[in-house]
Amino acid sequence: MSDEADLAQSIDERHRGAAIAHVRAQVEVPGTDDCEACGAPISPARRAALPSATRCIGCQERFERRRR
Repeated sequence: MSDEADLAQSIDERHRGAAIAHVRAQVEVPGTDDCEACGAPISPARRAALPSATRCIGCQERFERRRR
């Protein structure tokens, strides 16, 4: 039984590690000063909170609603 539990834990750790690496890679990508969707400047507060932002908050919210 412990072999199955060890295997499950190993698989879970690999998946978690891959997910963390994916998120880190996205965050490390530099964002843009202007929104890629509408061209408006991205607010300094949004840039400070999410340096990798490429859309203003309004366009990002619309983008996420469409993806659901």
